[in-house]
Amino acid sequence: MKRYTLVLVSILGTLISKAQDCTISISGRVIDFHDGVPLKDATITFNDQTIVTDKDGNYIISDLCPVAYAFTISHPNCNSQVITLDVAEVTKKDFYLEHHLDELQEVKVSGKKRTKTSSAQEETISKDVIEKYSSAALGDALKEITGVSSLNTGSTIVKPIIQGLSGSRVLIMNNGVRMQDMEWGDEHAPNVDINTAGNLTVVKGAAALRYGGDAIGGVIVMEPNKVPAKDTLTGRTIITGASNGRGTTVSSEIIKGYKSGWFLKAQGTLKQFGDVEAPDYVLSNTGIFERGGSLSFGNNKFTNGWDVYYSYYQNEIGVLAASHIGNADDLIESINSGQPSVINDFTYTIDNPKQDVTHHLGRLRYFKRFEKLGKWTTQYDFQHNQRFEFDIRQTEELRKIPSLDLELTTHTLTSDFVLDSKFDYNLDFGLLVRYQDNFADPSTRARRLIPDYDKYDAGLFVTGKYNLNDNVTIDAGVRYDYNQIDAKKFYIKTRWEERGYDQEFNDLIIADEGTQWLTNPKFEYHSISATIGFNYVFGESYELRGNYALAQRAPNPAELFSDGLHHSASRIELGDLRIEQETSHKVSFSFQKSDENWGWEIAPYANFINDYIVLEPTDVELSIRGAFPVWEYRQTNARLLGIDAKLNKKWFPNWKTNHSFSLVKGRDIETEIPLINIPAANVSNALIFHKENWNDLVVSLESEYTFRQNEFPDNIMVFSPQEQEDVLLEINTPPSDYHLLHLNADMTVPFIKQNKLNIGVTINNITNNRYRNYLNRQRFFADEVGRNFLLRLTFNY
Repeated sequence: MKRYTLVLVSILGTLISKAQDCTISISGRVIDFHDGVPLKDATITFNDQTIVTDKDGNYIISDLCPVAYAFTISHPNCNSQVITLDVAEVTKKDFYLEHHLDELQEVKVSGKKRTKTSSAQEETISKDVIEKYSSAALGDALKEITGVSSLNTGSTIVKPIIQGLSGSRVLIMNNGVRMQDMEWGDEHAPNVDINTAGNLTVVKGAAALRYGGDAIGGVIVMEPNKVPAKDTLTGRTIITGASNGRGTTVSSEIIKGYKSGWFLKAQGTLKQFGDVEAPDYVLSNTGIFERGGSLSFGNNKFTNGWDVYYSYYQNEIGVLAASHIGNADDLIESINSGQPSVINDFTYTIDNPKQDVTHHLGRLRYFKRFEKLGKWTTQYDFQHNQRFEFDIRQTEELRKIPSLDLELTTHTLTSDFVLDSKFDYNLDFGLLVRYQDNFADPSTRARRLIPDYDKYDAGLFVTGKYNLNDNVTIDAGVRYDYNQIDAKKFYIKTRWEERGYDQEFNDLIIADEGTQWLTNPKFEYHSISATIGFNYVFGESYELRGNYALAQRAPNPAELFSDGLHHSASRIELGDLRIEQETSHKVSFSFQKSDENWGWEIAPYANFINDYIVLEPTDVELSIRGAFPVWEYRQTNARLLGIDAKLNKKWFPNWKTNHSFSLVKGRDIETEIPLINIPAANVSNALIFHKENWNDLVVSLESEYTFRQNEFPDNIMVFSPQEQEDVLLEINTPPSDYHLLHLNADMTVPFIKQNKLNIGVTINNITNNRYRNYLNRQRFFADEVGRNFLLRLTFNY
């Protein structure tokens, strides 16, 4: 309708002009709305006439009649504007164009890529890699990035480790929302569906202050594909089948966009696998049943916009049956011998022990761009995380009741303003307020590991970037965070005295409950984080980055309050009320070269962490549910030194190789003992063949070699009832080194009209190698997963 109206205006204008004295002139400039810069060579078209602006963006149009005209204003890389003016009333008019299209849609930009910071070590994996891992976990895909490994509980619970740090030290941003899903647990995998991401970026360290000041390890940013500001309807369906686990994943997405800025996006994933298998036996009770979906809609214009996003994620995960032991001697035998005590036939049934986790996330966001100034964004998000952990208990009735029932509810309000209208510099100011409530249901008939608590957070930050010249950029920032936690917790009196709390914390006792004290711990933390760095581009393809980051992290509830059996972790965990906030000083550099034929990067770093919080085994304790290792939190000063390196070389038109290497050394400075759970050195090499005119065929053979971790804490002595003496429990001894080969091939073929089908085949662990990963918590009980064939079909329509 709008198009017909414009045509009518033009026709009427032409007819009327023939009957009138047309001597009116109109003048002005065509300007970039974003930064106020005049646009040279912009075109103004009307009635089959075209006017071009001069070097200062000026224009003048003469011989106009006193009627309404429809002017079309255009410029390369801009959205055209159609504006109707009555020149009888207006003789001077400036036109504004939206020159920053990357705010609205995905475009290919030649030159420097957009990054989260200018100076930090940073890497992004593309949509193609994400599709390859459609049936896997987020942590599996992130291992494609040099310096990123994973802390596993079996094959399905995967937590990312960035340069030796994980858990609460790694922040995950999911579609603009910081995930709040009890990330403190080693066996608590991120509650996200990797299929919702269009790209994944890892910022190594705490340099990205706008996301949080406590990301001592780094920040993982999951971003969806942007919806083009045009009339379009697109979709994608990925179907993956796997031989190991005999399972299937189906993920589908549909996107509807409009030129007016309106959009609608819906996505869903369903995944089911049975027991996975090691080379020699079934890993019993390791199935998974995952389902999730998301819906978003809104209106995204250049000057303003809003959107609503909601996601649902539910994951039922079996925990290896052999990891739950009945008595101390069985535990000693299992860990020291490494042979699983439970091996059953394959099944899709997920029995106890298991996890059942549900996560709801909702977000409402609004932004407005101000002429010649910048962009203001404000957002409210809500998260609800429900975690059930089921144990092997004494009766059938008790087995139906979760041993751990935690309900975490989080409300967050954020707002920031980006002053980015100047070419030389920009500034980003922001604030955050958050309220969080944790409810630990007492009806589990088991001692609560984490108590009820209320948590309040507030933060302020400012970051800036200054282009010193065409080659040098400097960035810096500072952030303040306030954290308060108010808990209600029961302590067994004997444990209270054993921990020495009766000497320091008797003022926290609010009631005497017979054999227990009811306490009300309240803690406040004030944290300062800061960063400064540079980016120097020189030669034709060289880049040098350097960054210093100061970060402080307040202890999480598990580090303070853990007190009992963590069922899916198969261990007793003890927190400490004395634990204080960590302070990290990290220096990192990145030196890289990149061109069409080859590229490389060398990225050393040093991270010194005062009051580093470590969780390590100290004993074995027998409970009514069996014998479990006791792991205790403590603090020390730590040092992590490491280097990440990668190299790619195009040898022939269709052949190239990729190589990467990572090494990190972690040490307790006070005791000169190695830190626990530090990744072993690893090297990866890939030979890749790519032939575009063969239906874009890509075939790659990857070699992955992981060294043995030779630096680890001492093992512990525990009492053996059978031997009636203390014996050595090799709970810290790493397994041997190992070498794996993987094959991946995919091609794209036409499929129904103009649509395309991508067919991918992957073989993991081609040689069916027996091995154990030092960073897998179930290495004590069983081997890793054996050979796995995967077939992946991606329909793009």
